[in-house]
Amino acid sequence: MKVDQKGHTVTIKDTQGDFNAFLEKVTQQFKTFEKQNIIIDLSADAGLTEKDLKLFLPLVKQQKKAKKSFVIVVADLDFNAISEKLIVVPSVLEAHDIIEMDEIERDLGF
Repeated sequence: MKVDQKGHTVTIKDTQGDFNAFLEKVTQQFKTFEKQNIIIDLSADAGLTEKDLKLFLPLVKQQKKAKKSFVIVVADLDFNAISEKLIVVPSVLEAHDIIEMDEIERDLGF
């Protein structure tokens, strides 16, 4: 697991290729990152399904309550099949763009 902090955003990248172990680590260390926007970079993990991504829903809900963003980066997936509760994008750059838009909306009171 590689953690990279940039401003008000933390990017957490899976370096092991073991999705379940990564999810467990992120969940255990979530309190460390909860006051920042979070990008979960799973672009190196092949074969992820929507079912796998739904395991992040409890963390997504906590972030939403804290008025912070939670974006998941997955390179190859049917984005139309993803639950609307999850924000899933194909690149880290798009994840940063989504977070910037969310920050602007929060500043404007939406």
